[in-house]
Amino acid sequence: MATFFPVGGVLVIATLLLPVSVVLGGFPAMMTLERAFPIDHRVHELSQLRARDRIRHGRMLQSSNGGGVIDFPIGGTFNPFLVGLYYTTVKLGSPPREFYVQIDTGSDVLWVGCNSCKGCPQSSGLKIQLNSFDPGSSSTASVISCSDKRCNAGYESSDSSCSPQNNQCIYTFNYGDGSGSSGYYVSDLFYLDTADGDSVTSNSSASIVFGCSTSLTGELMKPDRAVDGIFGFGQQEMSVISQLSSQGIAPKVFSHCLKGDDAGGGILVLGEIVDPNIVYTPLVPSQPHYNLNLESITVSGEKLPIDPSVFATSGSQGTIVDSGTTLAYLAEGAYNSLMDAISNAVSQYANPVVSHGIQCYSVSSSSTNIFPQVSLNFAGGASMVLGPESYLIEQDSDAVSTTWCIGFQKSDTHDLTILGDLVLVDKIVVYDLAGQQIGWADYDCSMSVNVSTTGTKSVNTDPRKVDSSLQNEALKLTPITIISFLMLISMLNSFW
Repeated sequence: MATFFPVGGVLVIATLLLPVSVVLGGFPAMMTLERAFPIDHRVHELSQLRARDRIRHGRMLQSSNGGGVIDFPIGGTFNPFLVGLYYTTVKLGSPPREFYVQIDTGSDVLWVGCNSCKGCPQSSGLKIQLNSFDPGSSSTASVISCSDKRCNAGYESSDSSCSPQNNQCIYTFNYGDGSGSSGYYVSDLFYLDTADGDSVTSNSSASIVFGCSTSLTGELMKPDRAVDGIFGFGQQEMSVISQLSSQGIAPKVFSHCLKGDDAGGGILVLGEIVDPNIVYTPLVPSQPHYNLNLESITVSGEKLPIDPSVFATSGSQGTIVDSGTTLAYLAEGAYNSLMDAISNAVSQYANPVVSHGIQCYSVSSSSTNIFPQVSLNFAGGASMVLGPESYLIEQDSDAVSTTWCIGFQKSDTHDLTILGDLVLVDKIVVYDLAGQQIGWADYDCSMSVNVSTTGTKSVNTDPRKVDSSLQNEALKLTPITIISFLMLISMLNSFW
């Protein structure tokens, strides 16, 4: 199960099967992640991944255009039954009860199924025991009323309303594919385990507001990858990270580092991973997603002839960082220029192959060094430099040749660029909600990391040591082995 360790101002969430060393300062919470990133599937399987990504993107656009379809909630639209799912357990209520919840960096609200839920799965193909939350069975639970100021936090994202029949603060999240979740908000205890040195005692808790779903529809009803609920990491006031931050328990910043090799794995931290190589770019303000200002793309140092207006943020146009997307998608004007540049760079060494709409290249060697470096250049001078291994996916290989496919896809919306896990793996990625910026740096995610909530960026480059500037407030927990239960379940498993 997931375990939380607030230690002298440090909150650690221990979760799954992966040894991880960390150095902590401030209030960070750390989760180890199991990652199953697809790097050797076939072209027809890539097309299925693309189809699932595009369902997700369609829901994003419907929300951005101000229509009647609402994100889950405003921070994102990740459907746990499409592409992939991270889950862990949390404890809620008095007496505490465990719930399996999806970790979703693209949504805001923590919600679990209620005991009166219509359409909630009764079993799960993940071989986990599903539970439901019963407010009447918890001595510390209280239903959020319409007049409660915390209900107003839900109003700001248009996902909450008032039920005049019972004066409850209710929510309804609808998806473009017909699935959805609805229920009411409750307040109850969220349990934390306090660590003092090497000892751990369960004697800490925080009161938070979360959703109690009474109805699920569509894909959310299916039992094959069912969990008890969703744990959102979005920007709005109703997110757990915002609530814990307002109570001084956790900072309003989180980070992740996902391994891109076959073994997978990685970490998610409620706190700021610090590294001297991290570069930052501002978030576009007043956006429902994690929007950035992408300014240009270069290939082997040459700037591509792309009209800057292609990347402008307006309505359904712009650049989004979305860990719920498997591949990466470029606006049409940018995609065509990038494909032309890559083709020109490898024309003497590779034969182009297009299958199921995927651009691939057959080469006589398994090496990727004939492919060029691609750089995505953002506002503030931050660049995301991608070597061939960051955007190529091996389709197949034999004694004669290897076929490499381009992970970048053309966006169906023509104007939207979405940077998914394809380009986020093997990097520290920091979502600084307080500072309204996102940062990243290439990193070996099997290594330990430095984490701080003080804003101190000058740290020792040895990830197993705490910088002297952090010594007075840092807890040195390295080496430490975290055994966790956070798992990635992917639709890809059905392809393997």
